[in-house]
Amino acid sequence: MRIMVTGGAGFIGSHTVDALVASGAGEVSVLDDLSTGKRSQVNAKATLYQTDLRDAAAVGSVVERARPEIIFHLAAQMDVRRSVADPAFDAQVNLVGFLNLIESARRHGLKRVVFASTGGAIYGEQDEFPCSEEHPRRPVSPYGVAKLATEAYLFFYKAEYGIDYLALRFGNVYGPRQDPHGEAGVVAIFCGRILDGKPVTIYGDGTQTRDYVYVGDVVRAVVAAAKSSASGIALNIGTGIETNVNDLYSTLAGIADFPTRAEHAAGRPGEQKRSVISPARAARELGWRPEKKLADGLEETFKYFKQQRALKLK
Repeated sequence: MRIMVTGGAGFIGSHTVDALVASGAGEVSVLDDLSTGKRSQVNAKATLYQTDLRDAAAVGSVVERARPEIIFHLAAQMDVRRSVADPAFDAQVNLVGFLNLIESARRHGLKRVVFASTGGAIYGEQDEFPCSEEHPRRPVSPYGVAKLATEAYLFFYKAEYGIDYLALRFGNVYGPRQDPHGEAGVVAIFCGRILDGKPVTIYGDGTQTRDYVYVGDVVRAVVAAAKSSASGIALNIGTGIETNVNDLYSTLAGIADFPTRAEHAAGRPGEQKRSVISPARAARELGWRPEKKLADGLEETFKYFKQQRALKLK
């Protein structure tokens, strides 16, 4: 099996590549522009193509060489705030980039796509908690709009060209290798501030909630999606458990034995108040369930960042 992982030098992508290589799934290639990913995180047994998805000619050249039968599309412009500030840039990466990829791949033997969608931004403010995949999709950011549009394009490519797909709507993924920049990196940001001995800033009153899911659990879902016969549907990949930011910080500060209380600043415009997704359909379709408890995952994540800090100081 010829496999391509876009964004394979990044947080979730590099863990996915490691899992695929370890399982002997096939010949693995990575497409990443290294704008946020790190070359050092790419598994030595995978072939790295440093390519920008917005460059149609370059993407076409890579796809012609790699000829992937399955693509794990994890590459993205993932900063919600940047998508609001610059919707055109977000669309160029998240929509045009995807189309450059799949248009080339469909001509070179592509059979299946596993797409990293979003279980937060795609639903907007929820009516039910946790919400199922049937919840109305009301994205309030260009990032969420682009993810929803990509799911629609995948439906088109299945209907027109017979390319199977699964869209995985991730909760707030955290864990080792997380990028400490952007909204999705809140756990990494907190870890960095604690290790620097600096106060943590929580925007708003801290009662806003998210569904925090450990990266190892997410990767199990991604790999299971590749093996599944399910096609043409979206699956929530989360825990179904709400955690507010105040409690998240309190747990992490306790793990780090960090006595400093968090500081609060004005809330960010447009931030969702509550977000939590039901993983019931993923359990039925993939046999997948989250396994890592939040406290245990936070402990492993903090340990990772502490070790990385120690290596840098040597």
